[in-house]
Amino acid sequence: MARVLVTGAAGFIGSALLRALAARGDDVAALDTARSPAVAELEASHPDRVRFMPCDLVEWHQIARALKDVRPDAIVHCAAIVGVLNAEAAPISTMRINVEGSINLFEAMRLFDVRRAVHISSEEIYGHFDGDTIDETHPARPMKPYGISKFAVEQLARDYVRSHGLDIVHARTCWVYGPRLPRPRIPKILVDAVVDKRPFHLESGADFRVDHVYIEDSVAGILKVLDHPEHRFDVYNIATGCAPSLGEIVTVLKELAPGADLSVGPGNYEFAKGVPAVRKGALEIGRARRELDYAPRYDIRSGLAAYLDWRRRHPT
Repeated sequence: MARVLVTGAAGFIGSALLRALAARGDDVAALDTARSPAVAELEASHPDRVRFMPCDLVEWHQIARALKDVRPDAIVHCAAIVGVLNAEAAPISTMRINVEGSINLFEAMRLFDVRRAVHISSEEIYGHFDGDTIDETHPARPMKPYGISKFAVEQLARDYVRSHGLDIVHARTCWVYGPRLPRPRIPKILVDAVVDKRPFHLESGADFRVDHVYIEDSVAGILKVLDHPEHRFDVYNIATGCAPSLGEIVTVLKELAPGADLSVGPGNYEFAKGVPAVRKGALEIGRARRELDYAPRYDIRSGLAAYLDWRRRHPT
């Protein structure tokens, strides 16, 4: 049993990690700016294991007090403004929360002798993929505020590792999806349309490929990073190694839900009008397989089937 502090605990990945940590018997301090229904539910079901602590990472005294009070064995750092569109809409807040908030966390770790953290990073740090499948040695050329902020956090963490002996490792996730995904993006908007029996058409995007990771696989990989005693590398791709096209995803959903009225036009995907996605593909996961024994359980068909089943059981 370990004492783990999770920042951004009310978020999509953060709350899923809370559930997994509590289920395996760890004591968890859940930090976020507000208590979400998911966190409140976990506090009620695991009162001896989950404790919510209100904390804004840009407020230095709050994160310092949290680490002083909790004295965790390790931290999983999920807190961030997440996503290309959200960061594009608020670049100043993105840099404050993602970068300044992370510096505050690293400083508090240094001062209160907390050595280990897992930072949840993103494939956005790579920018345009040079190939259909890329590994962790691919150059980092982020192009938008979100990816830029995440790469800045990685680099700042490396400086703290060199200068202060901290143990900070980065889990680069990709397009994580599944139960409780809050943001209206692919594939959530398609799954919602299927469950609500609504027609849904995208003008373009059928040719866009990216690695979609079911939430259970993402959490399992992050926990592998957290638990590994000694790391030879400071970054791992936590994904599936496959990159279905958006057109293929629509086809799979129509096979899983005959009669679903879904379609997508050819071309690249746009997050919003005039905000195209950069060229992506699959994240090669050989390093995580070899070093951590990480093996994703869900391909795109089984992941979408599990997500559809959950949504049908949770129609609201």
